[in-house]
Amino acid sequence: MPESIPDLFLNIKNREFRVLVAIENKMSSFQWVPVEEIAGFTKYNPGEVSFILSNLAHKKLIQRTFHPYEGYRIYYEAYDMLALNAFVKRGTINAIGDVIGVGKESVVYDATGGITERRVVIKFHREGKTSFKHVKRNREHIGERKHISWIYASRLAAEREYRALKILYPQVSVPEPIDQNRNAIVMSVARGKELIHSVLDEPEWFLDEILGNVKKAYDLGIIHADLSEFNIFVNHQGCELIDWPQYVLSSNANAYELLFRDIDNVLTYFKRKYRIVRDSGEVTGNMMGSCQEE
Repeated sequence: MPESIPDLFLNIKNREFRVLVAIENKMSSFQWVPVEEIAGFTKYNPGEVSFILSNLAHKKLIQRTFHPYEGYRIYYEAYDMLALNAFVKRGTINAIGDVIGVGKESVVYDATGGITERRVVIKFHREGKTSFKHVKRNREHIGERKHISWIYASRLAAEREYRALKILYPQVSVPEPIDQNRNAIVMSVARGKELIHSVLDEPEWFLDEILGNVKKAYDLGIIHADLSEFNIFVNHQGCELIDWPQYVLSSNANAYELLFRDIDNVLTYFKRKYRIVRDSGEVTGNMMGSCQEE
């Protein structure tokens, strides 16, 4: 990123936000949005539009082409700014701090929000930035859409994860979902530290806690579908399961395979690190069977 998100956000003027919204809106119809379309959407005169576009390009928020015509499209950073602007206007976010997590398809920032200035996090999805073909091949929420762009893939991922959290919280130990806009989600801070970086004094108890929450999610009709030691947080009270954009419904045709994979990932980790041995197939079968009996 050319500069920090807080500095960048404070340096964007309202009329620049309006131009970014125009480009975002028209990207559904154009690979490169013509200047005339931007001027028509904003109702600004051509001279002002050109001046604003030049400023946005200098801030590295937009890309420009001159062939076969002069056109523009936004970067991920601009999409982040639009989501952040919506959160600020709603009062969801009061201040944003440093990066506290970076994944293959997301960046997480520390923040404060609401009238109580509660500490929260903002997760900006980066779906498709590194390998869009891979994303299309492995994301159920994209489905059969052939012409979807990264901007819509990242928004759909955020919407999907937010929807999962709304279903699961508070029955399942997951971050509390607070707000969502475009490719970003505001949620509570995951308590504790990642399982991969923890040394557990009572590993059997923590394993039961993790599997118990996997079962609670399954009982609510949700399978994580990407669970591992990297997206489980552990703390003195138990655990929190994070990163839900790839979830599938328990009615999915591949439900057993996906639930088995989640459970097997967890059990393999505990076997390798703590020498705890449980049968993945038996645990999966019992979990699905008990749900059906209920």
